[in-house]
Amino acid sequence: ATRCEAGLALATSQAIDLVLLDQQLPDGEGIDLLPKLLEVRPDAAVVMMTGQHDLELAILAIRRGARDFVHKPLKPGSLQATVDKALAQRADSPDDQPEQPTAPVRDLIGRSEAMLEVSKQIALSATSSATVLIHGESGTGKEVVARLIHQHSNRKGPFVAVNCAAIVDTLLESELFGHEKGAFTGADKTKPGKFELAGDGTLFLDEIAELAPPLQAKLLRALQERTVERVGGTASIPVNARIVAATHQDLFARAQAGGFREDLAYRLNVIGIELPPLRARPDDIPLLAVALLDKAARHNGQPPARLTAPALDALQRHAWPGNVRELENILTQALVLARDGRITVDHLRFRQPAGGQSPAGPQVGVDEALVLRTLDEVEAEHIQRVLDHTGGHKGRTCEVLGISRPALDRKIQKYGLSLPGR
Repeated sequence: ATRCEAGLALATSQAIDLVLLDQQLPDGEGIDLLPKLLEVRPDAAVVMMTGQHDLELAILAIRRGARDFVHKPLKPGSLQATVDKALAQRADSPDDQPEQPTAPVRDLIGRSEAMLEVSKQIALSATSSATVLIHGESGTGKEVVARLIHQHSNRKGPFVAVNCAAIVDTLLESELFGHEKGAFTGADKTKPGKFELAGDGTLFLDEIAELAPPLQAKLLRALQERTVERVGGTASIPVNARIVAATHQDLFARAQAGGFREDLAYRLNVIGIELPPLRARPDDIPLLAVALLDKAARHNGQPPARLTAPALDALQRHAWPGNVRELENILTQALVLARDGRITVDHLRFRQPAGGQSPAGPQVGVDEALVLRTLDEVEAEHIQRVLDHTGGHKGRTCEVLGISRPALDRKIQKYGLSLPGR
């Protein structure tokens, strides 16, 4: 059938095991036809097809009962695998997944095949309560993905984030599981941990590979029993937070080397999401650059800026060891340096990898005269230029430079820099 009306009539008149449902049909949209099809054929496995990169649509389709969805143009091998999976799921008792409203949130930026797969995994994860493990290099956006999963889910509680690498082990146990009054020196009152504070929401555990062995055991117990025990306490406290963890390391390789519990790795990796490095999706860089420049311009109260063609080409050829975070920092700096709103190659201050030029090609945008100057001279000039542009606003200057306020003050004193208007 090629129309909504004909498809519904066909489903009503005969048994159907599988439906490949296109979103765009001559007399309507597939997303609206979906619940009508399942009303007459609740056991049918429906796979949605769409040419759009729309996370909201994907999540809505799954909530309305679709088993999966695929993006066009279709690839025979991939489509076959999706169909086989949908039919296999059909053999199980279907979950009742009533339609729920979704919160309007910023979608992922990128139309590469890798990011379409990430979008699909977010949609599938958002409709489940299973534990998720996000793997990707530093700066690829692991917390962004975790927040999207939470915001598109039905969970009513907060999103609570903990960086396991940023807190010493002795404090991390109390941070995660809480402590009772008198549990240790300085524990002058009872404090609930992040598991409890997350309530019915999502607990995001970043850099999970850095968790010490004793805490790995305690986390495993919490995942298995859905209870926690505060430091210094004996009571088992029920918890209901959904766990999303992230790491830039291979947990199973760590487990083989004896650095991480294999049983915990499996518990965390019920749903696995792999984030591609930015260098693997250069075609997404123009879209990302426009979005990041607009964001920086709004934040700084500046008019939008545009990239010249050579500057955009330089961005696409760079290796991006720091991924999207590095791209955002470079574009924020470029926005400050480009006073006329036109960003050229000379405004792009790439981070030079150890050992010479970028793997993507020769380093561009670097004045050869800088080689004859000391690092202090170059740094002092750059900081002064940013101070001039921000009108001496130290907060905005720190944000552009990526340094703390005390560090900026030290450098101002060290180089004898001046604040505009003073």
